[in-house]
Amino acid sequence: MKWLGKKVLVTGSDGFIGSHLVERLVNLGANVRALVLYNSFNSWGWLDTIEKEKLEHVEIIAGDIRDPHHVEELVKDVEIVFHLAALIAIPYSYHAPDSYLETNVKGTLNVLQAARKCSVRRVIHTSTSEVYGNAQFVPITEEHPLVGQSPYAASKIAADQFAISFHRSFDLPVSIVRPFNTYGPRQSARAIIPTIISQALSGKKVIHIGNVRPTRDFTYVADTVEGFIKAAECEESIGKTLNLGSNSEISIGALVERIKNLMNDSFDIAIDESRLRPEKSEVDRLWSDNAKSKSIMAWEPKVSLESGLEQTIEWFRKNGHLYKENLYNI
Repeated sequence: MKWLGKKVLVTGSDGFIGSHLVERLVNLGANVRALVLYNSFNSWGWLDTIEKEKLEHVEIIAGDIRDPHHVEELVKDVEIVFHLAALIAIPYSYHAPDSYLETNVKGTLNVLQAARKCSVRRVIHTSTSEVYGNAQFVPITEEHPLVGQSPYAASKIAADQFAISFHRSFDLPVSIVRPFNTYGPRQSARAIIPTIISQALSGKKVIHIGNVRPTRDFTYVADTVEGFIKAAECEESIGKTLNLGSNSEISIGALVERIKNLMNDSFDIAIDESRLRPEKSEVDRLWSDNAKSKSIMAWEPKVSLESGLEQTIEWFRKNGHLYKENLYNI
Protein backbone atom coordinates (compact mmCIF):
# COMPACT_ATOMS: atom_id res chain seq x y z
CA MET A 1 0.00 0.00 0.00
CA LYS A 2 1.18 3.51 -0.82
CA TRP A 3 0.51 5.87 2.08
CA LEU A 4 1.44 9.09 0.33
CA GLY A 5 -1.64 11.31 0.22
CA LYS A 6 -3.91 8.65 1.71
CA LYS A 7 -6.64 10.14 3.99
CA VAL A 8 -6.53 8.47 7.38
CA LEU A 9 -8.45 8.97 10.64
CA VAL A 10 -6.88 8.11 14.00
CA THR A 11 -9.19 8.13 17.00
CA GLY A 12 -7.50 8.32 20.39
CA SER A 13 -4.65 10.21 18.71
CA ASP A 14 -3.90 12.17 21.87
CA GLY A 15 -3.01 8.99 23.77
CA PHE A 16 0.13 6.91 24.17
CA ILE A 17 -0.04 4.55 21.18
CA GLY A 18 -2.24 6.89 19.14
CA SER A 19 0.29 9.74 19.17
CA HIS A 20 3.07 7.41 18.04
CA LEU A 21 0.81 6.09 15.26
CA VAL A 22 0.08 9.63 14.07
CA GLU A 23 3.83 10.35 13.87
CA ARG A 24 4.45 7.16 11.91
CA LEU A 25 1.65 7.90 9.44
CA VAL A 26 2.91 11.45 8.89
CA ASN A 27 6.39 10.04 8.18
CA LEU A 28 4.82 7.70 5.62
CA GLY A 29 3.19 10.67 3.86
CA ALA A 30 -0.44 10.07 4.86
CA ASN A 31 -2.95 12.90 5.32
CA VAL A 32 -3.92 12.35 8.94
CA ARG A 33 -7.11 13.49 10.64
CA ALA A 34 -6.60 13.11 14.39
CA LEU A 35 -9.43 12.97 16.91
CA VAL A 36 -8.52 14.26 20.37
CA LEU A 37 -10.89 14.32 23.32
CA TYR A 38 -12.54 17.73 23.63
CA ASN A 39 -11.53 19.73 26.69
CA SER A 40 -11.67 23.39 27.72
CA PHE A 41 -7.88 23.60 28.10
CA ASN A 42 -7.36 23.16 24.34
CA SER A 43 -4.98 20.31 25.16
CA TRP A 44 -4.10 17.83 22.42
CA GLY A 45 -2.62 15.35 24.87
CA TRP A 46 0.65 13.80 23.70
CA LEU A 47 0.27 15.43 20.29
CA ASP A 48 1.32 18.65 22.05
CA THR A 49 4.81 17.16 22.41
CA ILE A 50 5.29 16.33 18.72
CA GLU A 51 7.40 18.59 16.49
CA LYS A 52 5.37 21.43 14.99
CA GLU A 53 6.68 20.58 11.54
CA LYS A 54 4.96 17.21 11.75
CA LEU A 55 1.72 18.61 13.18
CA GLU A 56 1.42 20.91 10.17
CA HIS A 57 0.47 17.79 8.22
CA VAL A 58 -2.19 16.72 10.74
CA GLU A 59 -5.81 17.89 10.88
CA ILE A 60 -6.53 17.86 14.61
CA ILE A 61 -10.19 17.80 15.63
CA ALA A 62 -11.43 17.92 19.22
CA GLY A 63 -14.53 15.87 19.90
CA ASP A 64 -15.93 12.81 21.59
CA ILE A 65 -16.16 9.27 20.26
CA ARG A 66 -19.45 8.88 22.13
CA ASP A 67 -21.24 11.34 19.82
CA PRO A 68 -22.45 9.41 16.73
CA HIS A 69 -23.15 12.53 14.65
CA HIS A 70 -19.69 13.94 15.29
CA VAL A 71 -18.07 10.59 14.48
CA GLU A 72 -19.90 10.42 11.18
CA GLU A 73 -18.56 13.84 10.23
CA LEU A 74 -15.05 12.70 11.13
CA VAL A 75 -15.23 9.61 8.94
CA LYS A 76 -16.43 11.40 5.79
CA ASP A 77 -13.86 11.35 2.97
CA VAL A 78 -11.58 9.03 4.95
CA GLU A 79 -10.14 5.85 3.41
CA ILE A 80 -8.74 4.15 6.52
CA VAL A 81 -9.82 4.40 10.17
CA PHE A 82 -7.50 3.44 13.01
CA HIS A 83 -9.77 3.20 16.04
CA LEU A 84 -7.81 3.53 19.29
CA ALA A 85 -10.05 5.81 21.38
CA ALA A 86 -10.93 4.03 24.63
CA LEU A 87 -10.84 4.19 28.39
CA ILE A 88 -8.03 1.77 29.30
CA ALA A 89 -7.30 2.07 33.03
CA ILE A 90 -8.35 -1.18 34.66
CA PRO A 91 -8.53 0.20 38.25
CA TYR A 92 -10.77 3.08 37.16
CA SER A 93 -13.13 0.62 35.48
CA TYR A 94 -14.00 -0.74 38.94
CA HIS A 95 -15.21 2.74 39.92
CA ALA A 96 -16.85 3.91 36.69
CA PRO A 97 -18.02 0.92 34.60
CA ASP A 98 -20.76 2.96 32.91
CA SER A 99 -18.07 5.18 31.37
CA TYR A 100 -16.39 2.13 29.85
CA LEU A 101 -19.64 0.94 28.35
CA GLU A 102 -20.32 4.34 26.80
CA THR A 103 -16.80 4.97 25.49
CA ASN A 104 -15.47 1.54 24.60
CA VAL A 105 -18.64 -0.16 23.39
CA LYS A 106 -20.92 2.65 22.20
CA GLY A 107 -17.93 4.61 20.88
CA THR A 108 -16.82 1.62 18.82
CA LEU A 109 -20.35 1.12 17.51
CA ASN A 110 -20.40 4.76 16.42
CA VAL A 111 -17.16 4.26 14.47
CA LEU A 112 -18.44 1.08 12.83
CA GLN A 113 -21.77 2.64 11.85
CA ALA A 114 -20.04 5.68 10.39
CA ALA A 115 -17.47 3.57 8.53
CA ARG A 116 -20.24 1.46 7.02
CA LYS A 117 -22.31 4.48 5.98
CA CYS A 118 -19.31 6.26 4.46
CA SER A 119 -17.96 3.12 2.71
CA VAL A 120 -14.56 3.29 4.39
CA ARG A 121 -11.99 0.99 2.77
CA ARG A 122 -10.45 -0.31 6.01
CA VAL A 123 -11.11 -0.17 9.76
CA ILE A 124 -8.36 -1.22 12.18
CA HIS A 125 -9.94 -1.81 15.57
CA THR A 126 -7.83 -1.93 18.74
CA SER A 127 -8.36 -4.79 21.18
CA THR A 128 -6.29 -5.77 24.23
CA SER A 129 -4.72 -8.91 25.69
CA GLU A 130 -6.85 -8.33 28.80
CA VAL A 131 -9.81 -9.88 26.96
CA TYR A 132 -8.18 -13.31 27.46
CA GLY A 133 -8.22 -13.16 31.26
CA ASN A 134 -5.98 -15.66 33.03
CA ALA A 135 -4.15 -17.79 30.50
CA GLN A 136 -5.83 -21.18 30.15
CA PHE A 137 -2.94 -22.27 27.94
CA VAL A 138 0.30 -20.65 26.80
CA PRO A 139 1.36 -19.14 24.59
CA ILE A 140 -2.05 -17.53 24.06
CA THR A 141 -3.40 -17.80 20.52
CA GLU A 142 -6.26 -15.78 19.07
CA GLU A 143 -8.50 -18.83 19.64
CA HIS A 144 -8.12 -18.56 23.42
CA PRO A 145 -11.48 -18.09 25.22
CA LEU A 146 -12.43 -14.50 26.08
CA VAL A 147 -13.00 -13.85 29.78
CA GLY A 148 -13.99 -10.47 31.24
CA GLN A 149 -12.17 -10.32 34.57
CA SER A 150 -12.64 -6.54 34.87
CA PRO A 151 -15.26 -4.10 33.58
CA TYR A 152 -12.57 -2.80 31.24
CA ALA A 153 -11.95 -6.27 29.77
CA ALA A 154 -15.69 -6.87 29.46
CA SER A 155 -16.14 -3.61 27.54
CA LYS A 156 -13.33 -4.49 25.15
CA ILE A 157 -14.73 -7.97 24.54
CA ALA A 158 -18.05 -6.37 23.62
CA ALA A 159 -16.33 -3.85 21.35
CA ASP A 160 -14.36 -6.61 19.61
CA GLN A 161 -17.51 -8.60 19.03
CA PHE A 162 -19.28 -5.59 17.54
CA ALA A 163 -16.32 -5.08 15.20
CA ILE A 164 -16.27 -8.65 13.93
CA SER A 165 -20.07 -8.71 13.70
CA PHE A 166 -20.00 -5.75 11.30
CA HIS A 167 -17.60 -7.67 9.09
CA ARG A 168 -19.79 -10.76 9.11
CA SER A 169 -23.11 -8.95 8.86
CA PHE A 170 -22.30 -6.08 6.51
CA ASP A 171 -18.95 -7.10 4.96
CA LEU A 172 -17.26 -4.10 6.58
CA PRO A 173 -13.48 -4.51 6.02
CA VAL A 174 -12.46 -4.69 9.69
CA SER A 175 -9.21 -6.02 11.14
CA ILE A 176 -8.74 -6.42 14.90
CA VAL A 177 -5.26 -5.95 16.34
CA ARG A 178 -4.78 -7.21 19.89
CA PRO A 179 -1.71 -5.64 21.53
CA PHE A 180 -0.28 -7.25 24.62
CA ASN A 181 1.51 -4.94 27.09
CA THR A 182 2.84 -2.07 25.01
CA TYR A 183 5.38 0.22 26.68
CA GLY A 184 7.64 3.13 25.78
CA PRO A 185 7.82 6.94 25.78
CA ARG A 186 4.60 8.79 26.70
CA GLN A 187 2.98 5.87 28.49
CA SER A 188 0.82 6.73 31.48
CA ALA A 189 2.55 6.57 34.86
CA ARG A 190 -0.32 4.29 35.86
CA ALA A 191 1.35 1.48 33.86
CA ILE A 192 3.99 -0.67 35.55
CA ILE A 193 7.13 0.35 33.61
CA PRO A 194 6.58 4.14 33.91
CA THR A 195 5.56 3.61 37.53
CA ILE A 196 8.93 2.07 38.36
CA ILE A 197 11.04 4.44 36.26
CA SER A 198 9.34 7.68 37.33
CA GLN A 199 9.55 6.85 41.03
CA ALA A 200 13.20 5.82 40.74
CA LEU A 201 14.14 8.99 38.85
CA SER A 202 12.53 11.09 41.59
CA GLY A 203 15.14 9.70 43.98
CA LYS A 204 12.90 7.32 45.90
CA LYS A 205 14.65 4.43 47.60
CA VAL A 206 11.39 2.52 48.08
CA ILE A 207 9.24 2.03 44.96
CA HIS A 208 5.53 1.40 45.50
CA ILE A 209 3.96 -1.11 43.12
CA GLY A 210 1.21 -3.73 43.08
CA ASN A 211 1.39 -7.49 42.59
CA VAL A 212 4.87 -8.70 41.57
CA ARG A 213 3.87 -12.29 40.69
CA PRO A 214 1.91 -11.91 37.43
CA THR A 215 3.74 -12.32 34.12
CA ARG A 216 3.29 -10.08 31.11
CA ASP A 217 4.34 -10.02 27.46
CA PHE A 218 5.88 -6.60 26.71
CA THR A 219 6.16 -4.99 23.26
CA TYR A 220 7.89 -1.68 22.52
CA VAL A 221 5.52 0.97 21.16
CA ALA A 222 7.30 1.32 17.78
CA ASP A 223 6.71 -2.38 17.15
CA THR A 224 3.06 -2.15 18.15
CA VAL A 225 2.55 0.80 15.80
CA GLU A 226 4.15 -1.18 12.99
CA GLY A 227 1.58 -3.90 13.68
CA PHE A 228 -1.22 -1.39 13.07
CA ILE A 229 0.41 -0.31 9.81
CA LYS A 230 0.94 -3.90 8.65
CA ALA A 231 -2.67 -4.79 9.43
CA ALA A 232 -3.92 -1.90 7.29
CA GLU A 233 -1.62 -2.89 4.43
CA CYS A 234 -2.54 -6.58 4.49
CA GLU A 235 -5.77 -7.60 2.74
CA GLU A 236 -5.59 -11.03 4.38
CA SER A 237 -5.99 -9.43 7.82
CA ILE A 238 -9.59 -8.42 7.04
CA GLY A 239 -12.05 -10.24 9.26
CA LYS A 240 -9.29 -11.54 11.50
CA THR A 241 -7.97 -10.90 15.00
CA LEU A 242 -4.20 -10.65 15.30
CA ASN A 243 -2.06 -10.75 18.44
CA LEU A 244 0.68 -8.14 18.72
CA GLY A 245 3.09 -9.55 21.30
CA SER A 246 6.68 -10.62 21.72
CA ASN A 247 6.03 -14.34 22.27
CA SER A 248 7.77 -14.18 25.67
CA GLU A 249 6.83 -13.45 29.26
CA ILE A 250 8.48 -11.90 32.30
CA SER A 251 7.19 -11.56 35.85
CA ILE A 252 6.68 -8.10 37.29
CA GLY A 253 9.22 -8.92 39.98
CA ALA A 254 11.85 -9.86 37.39
CA LEU A 255 10.97 -6.75 35.39
CA VAL A 256 11.68 -4.58 38.43
CA GLU A 257 15.14 -6.14 38.74
CA ARG A 258 15.80 -5.64 35.03
CA ILE A 259 14.94 -1.95 35.24
CA LYS A 260 16.94 -1.53 38.46
CA ASN A 261 20.03 -2.94 36.76
CA LEU A 262 19.61 -0.79 33.65
CA MET A 263 19.24 2.32 35.82
CA ASN A 264 22.15 1.26 38.03
CA ASP A 265 19.93 1.96 41.02
CA SER A 266 19.49 0.27 44.39
CA PHE A 267 15.87 0.96 45.30
CA ASP A 268 13.69 -1.50 47.19
CA ILE A 269 10.02 -2.27 46.48
CA ALA A 270 6.94 -2.10 48.68
CA ILE A 271 3.56 -3.63 47.86
CA ASP A 272 0.91 -0.93 47.84
CA GLU A 273 -2.49 -2.39 48.71
CA SER A 274 -4.27 0.35 46.74
CA ARG A 275 -2.57 -0.90 43.56
CA LEU A 276 -3.76 -4.50 43.87
CA ARG A 277 -6.66 -5.77 41.79
CA PRO A 278 -9.47 -7.72 43.45
CA GLU A 279 -8.30 -11.32 43.75
CA LYS A 280 -10.64 -12.80 41.14
CA SER A 281 -9.98 -9.90 38.77
CA GLU A 282 -6.20 -10.29 38.66
CA VAL A 283 -4.81 -11.70 35.41
CA ASP A 284 -1.89 -13.86 36.51
CA ARG A 285 -0.32 -14.70 33.19
CA LEU A 286 -0.19 -13.21 29.69
CA TRP A 287 2.09 -14.66 27.04
CA SER A 288 1.36 -14.02 23.37
CA ASP A 289 1.54 -16.43 20.49
CA ASN A 290 2.30 -14.12 17.56
CA ALA A 291 2.58 -16.83 14.88
CA LYS A 292 -0.61 -15.69 13.14
CA SER A 293 0.65 -12.12 12.78
CA LYS A 294 3.97 -13.42 11.46
CA SER A 295 2.25 -15.64 8.94
CA ILE A 296 -0.49 -13.30 7.71
CA MET A 297 1.20 -9.88 7.73
CA ALA A 298 4.90 -10.63 8.25
CA TRP A 299 4.94 -8.76 11.56
CA GLU A 300 7.14 -9.49 14.54
CA PRO A 301 8.80 -7.26 17.15
CA LYS A 302 12.23 -5.91 16.31
CA VAL A 303 13.06 -4.10 19.57
CA SER A 304 14.33 -6.30 22.41
CA LEU A 305 13.04 -5.74 25.94
CA GLU A 306 16.44 -4.48 27.07
CA SER A 307 16.74 -2.01 24.20
CA GLY A 308 13.15 -0.84 24.63
CA LEU A 309 13.64 -0.30 28.36
CA GLU A 310 16.84 1.64 27.75
CA GLN A 311 15.05 3.93 25.29
CA THR A 312 12.13 4.37 27.69
CA ILE A 313 14.40 5.18 30.65
CA GLU A 314 16.28 7.76 28.58
CA TRP A 315 13.02 9.40 27.50
CA PHE A 316 11.82 9.59 31.10
CA ARG A 317 15.12 11.14 32.17
CA LYS A 318 14.40 14.00 29.77
CA ASN A 319 10.63 14.22 30.25
CA GLY A 320 9.99 13.06 33.80
CA HIS A 321 8.85 16.55 34.75
CA LEU A 322 5.63 15.83 32.81
CA TYR A 323 4.64 13.23 35.41
CA LYS A 324 3.45 13.41 39.01
CA GLU A 325 5.47 10.55 40.43
CA ASN A 326 4.03 10.99 43.94
CA LEU A 327 0.44 10.55 42.75
CA TYR A 328 -1.01 7.15 41.93
CA ASN A 329 -3.62 7.77 39.26
CA ILE A 330 -6.05 4.88 38.90
